[in-house]
Order: sequence, then structure tokens, then C-alpha cells
Amino acid sequence: MSTMPATHGHNEACCNIPPVVSKGYTPKGSYEELGGYKTYVTGPSDATKGILAIYDIFGYFEQTLQGADILATSDEKTKYKVFIPDWFKGEPVPIEWYPPDNEDKQKKLGAFFQKHSPPSVAAKVPDYLNALKQKYPSIKSWAIIGYCWGGKVVALTIADPAKNPFSAAAQIHPAMVDPKDAEGVSIPMALLASKEEPTDKVAEFEKNLKGPRHVETFSDQIHGWMAARSNLADERVRQEYTRGYKTLLEFFGKNWK
Repeated sequence: MSTMPATHGHNEACCNIPPVVSKGYTPKGSYEELGGYKTYVTGPSDATKGILAIYDIFGYFEQTLQGADILATSDEKTKYKVFIPDWFKGEPVPIEWYPPDNEDKQKKLGAFFQKHSPPSVAAKVPDYLNALKQKYPSIKSWAIIGYCWGGKVVALTIADPAKNPFSAAAQIHPAMVDPKDAEGVSIPMALLASKEEPTDKVAEFEKNLKGPRHVETFSDQIHGWMAARSNLADERVRQEYTRGYKTLLEFFGKNWK
């Protein structure tokens, strides 16, 4: 079981999540060239809120795209448009490299992280967001979410309140959790951790947040259960995948104004 009840801190009435497709999911969105990056775009054309999603190192997996579609279509009151840019330009990490259980995999992953470090990608986010704003002026407010590696990109992007352009944020099974990253965060922030994130750092991160928050550990789920590494054929994983997205939507529905 998780460390907090599912009802903690949000409104139960907000969401109508469709049954999750275990395998062979057909994405509802399409791809556009935005800000110099191929971007998965999903959600209603009249949305007034936008979510910039930072994928994990494995790129456009169907579990991640299905999650974006859930965020874009499941809130009964608020319309969201979701954008996932391809920071890796078509060269994500092959899923076969994980776990990095031999020297060759470790070397390849090390080279990948050197090329695509979270600070280097976080530095690109402001210009990319400006491109989204120009293309979609009807979207008046923005949130940012990130999975695994992308969670660290989120943390770095919003760490400086004077430069943060987002009104809400979420880290989902985030990599490299650092409580210091939370010290300047006053916007609504959700952190959904797996059993593999260090509990002491997650707790300290929560303590350092200044604004509305929902921090919860899904204590029987692996790092990646809401993105590329999610085994949706497993009933328990599918339940917690669904509940994770429901938790995120409820948090945004209550706290992202």
C-alpha cells in the first residue's frame, strides 16, 4: 500500500479516467514541429491550460503517451493540452540497456547522460515554452511534469522562483532527488515516488517545499511505473498507474489556479 491515502489533499470529483490499455495502445494525439523539436501534442483545441511533459530516457513509449492522453482527456472540469518534446532527436536510450548490469551498458548510459544532462535540457525549456506560447496563445497557464530523468529537469527548471515560468509542477518517480531543489519552490508541486526513491530525501524534499504539495510514495511500485517501464499487463501495476494519474489530476484540479 502507499504511504498516504488516495484521498489526501485533493478533490475526488475531478476525474473520469478511461480503462487503461495494457498493450497496443493507439495514441490520441499527433506530432508537430514546435520550437525546433518534434513534439507529441494531445488535448482539446480550446484548452486554456497547458502541460509540458518531460519524458524519461526511453522517449516516446506507449505507456508515456497513454499517460499524456489521460491527463488531456480525463478531467471533467478543466481542459488541458499536453506537449512532449523529443529532446533526444529520435535517439532515446534503448530499453534493453536497463538495468545497466554490465560494463557495456554502463558505458553507453554514461555517455548518454553526459550528452543529455538534466541541466543542459532544463536550460532549453524557457525558449521551448516561449515557442509553445506563440503557437498556442489561447493557453494562459502552464504546468510542467517530468518522469524519472525528466523529474530532475523539472526540479532544475522551477528551482529559481525569479525565473520559473510555470504555475504548477510534478515529479513522477523522479531521479536524483535533491531536497535543496525544493527550497525555492512555492508553486503547487506533486511528487509521486516509487519504492526505489530514497525515502529520507523524498521526506526532506517535501519539508522544503513552500507551497501546496502532494508527496506520496507508491511503495510497491518500481521506478518508472507511470512511464516507459510500466508493465500494464500486471493488474496491480495498472491499478497504481491509473491511481497515479488520478492523483495528479486531482492535485492540479484543486491547486493549479
